[in-house]
Amino acid sequence: MDSRVGAVGHSHVALYFTSEGRGEASGEQATAGAQIAIAEGGWLLNPGSVGQPRDGDARAAWLDIDLEGWSVTWRRSEYAVDEAAEAIREAGLPAALADRLYYGQ
Repeated sequence: MDSRVGAVGHSHVALYFTSEGRGEASGEQATAGAQIAIAEGGWLLNPGSVGQPRDGDARAAWLDIDLEGWSVTWRRSEYAVDEAAEAIREAGLPAALADRLYYGQ
């Protein structure tokens, strides 16, 4: 990508990858409250999933990006899991899709 910092989604897992431009990249899963400085190097950031996390934490995952201080913090928030699970069941989708919301899987 042309930009030094980018964000992607749809992996259902909060994580990041970084590179210092030498062709090698490293990455890690990001836990709730993890904060990193992104002032230097290349970064690919993933906030996780608001509605269907798959990293063992059932709370909604999101990313707080501070462009003035060049830092990011992964956050988690409670949400109406019961209502979301019921909507899945009412839509006629497999019960496993509703059940997994409670476990973040």
